[in-house]
Formats: sequence, structure tokens, C-alpha cells
Amino acid sequence: MQKTFLFLAAIIGGLGVIIGAFGAHGLKDLIDEESLRTYETGVRFQFYHVFALIACSLLYAAKPSKIIRVSYWLFFFGIIAFSGSIYLLATSSLTGIPTSILGPITPLGGLLFLAAWVLMSIYALMRPFGKKNLLGI
Repeated sequence: MQKTFLFLAAIIGGLGVIIGAFGAHGLKDLIDEESLRTYETGVRFQFYHVFALIACSLLYAAKPSKIIRVSYWLFFFGIIAFSGSIYLLATSSLTGIPTSILGPITPLGGLLFLAAWVLMSIYALMRPFGKKNLLGI
């Protein structure tokens, strides 16, 4: 499972590079400035959460835990829902996809991120690090 976790994190990270480069070079002359900034927000959040995927991968490799596994998948699907919908919203003038369909997906992705971060904080307060947790308790 930990190999799958790290592999998927690497794929999502690599896609972030490709998607970011496409936005910076391929979309610059095709969409307006506001849409380009929105697109860049999707890339930025994708990368932030790739680091969370990597952290979950390493934590799971060190000590497999259901809470980390669930957190990983919440981050993973959060990236798809949040960043994916942002990419489609930002390029709706090109794709013709109605924003009314995509609008509700973005906050759902944000809620998935939030739930994943809450689970990671709960994990940190548990005792996964030997006799003491991250707070030294």
C-alpha cells in the first residue's frame, strides 16, 4: 500500500508540473488574467497537497494506520475535486463546460482537504510515535 501511496503522490506531483507549465505557457494568451490567476490557485493547492500525500505515504510506511490511509485518500480526492474543478472553471470559456455544474465541486474538494487535515491532527495527538506523541505527552 505504501508503494501505491508514494507512486500516486509522485504522479499527482508530476501532473502538477505539466498542468502548471501548460497554464503558464499554453493558456496565457487564451484566457483572461483573472481566469489565469484562478488556474494558478488550482496548481498551488495541488502542490500543497502533494506534500501532504508524501507525508501520509511516509507515515504509513513507518507505521500503517487506518487514520493515515483515510487521510491520504481524502487528500487525493480533494486534489481531484478542488484543483480539477478549478482548472475546468478557469478554462470554461475554452471548454464550454457550464460553471454552474462545476461550482459546487470546488468547496467539496475543500471539505475533503479539511477532513484530511483534521484526521492528521487527530493522528498527531494519538500515540503513534513510540511512548510519546508529537506533543511529548
